Amino acid sequence: MKLLIGDKNYSSWSMRPWLLFKHFDIPFEEVLIHLNQPDTNAKVLALAPSGPGKIPCIVNEDGSATWDSLAIAETLAERFPQHALWPRDAAARSRARSVSAEMHSGFGDLRSNMWMNIRASFPGKNATPGALADIARIEAIWRDCLETYSGPFLFSEFSIADAMYAPVVMRFKTWQPALSEVSKAYMRRVTELPAVRAWIDDALSESHAVPYLDVCP
Repeated sequence: MKLLIGDKNYSSWSMRPWLLFKHFDIPFEEVLIHLNQPDTNAKVLALAPSGPGKIPCIVNEDGSATWDSLAIAETLAERFPQHALWPRDAAARSRARSVSAEMHSGFGDLRSNMWMNIRASFPGKNATPGALADIARIEAIWRDCLETYSGPFLFSEFSIADAMYAPVVMRFKTWQPALSEVSKAYMRRVTELPAVRAWIDDALSESHAVPYLDVCP
């Protein structure tokens, strides 16, 4: 199985499924395709012609493609049931799906104003009212899940839900908004995971840059 991803410094959507493969030790071949290049779309389509030419995308053993981070996560959970990618408990699983879908479809102000750039540092910038409202909601989700399921991760053990929010942890480290101690502690636990540490190390060593994402006016 191939996983097509973008630059680790910038591609939040790529980070999510990559962490699942790595954390749960699911074998895969990583194919990195640089973002924001004239041939980015063509390179993806050459490997996954049945998809939309976007990353992340997995190319299955039969050549079929599965794209979109949440669709990939669901596919992995289905194909590898021996791993608890979703919580085993039905009620916890339902809630984990809900907060994952909320991350997947929401928080547009945060995405627009505080993009992922692991190598950058923009402390205190772009703290728009919309971005701050998104941050408040994310903190509420983290707090409620950690209290309900007793940590150390959102649903006790690391799951798809944590993978969905891991790029937010990267954003918060770059933009450094004011956060609660509960959020900061959760961020430390996420960052200390071997899979997350490996992603960060790779991002820091990349040489390809997307200039417009490296500056914050």
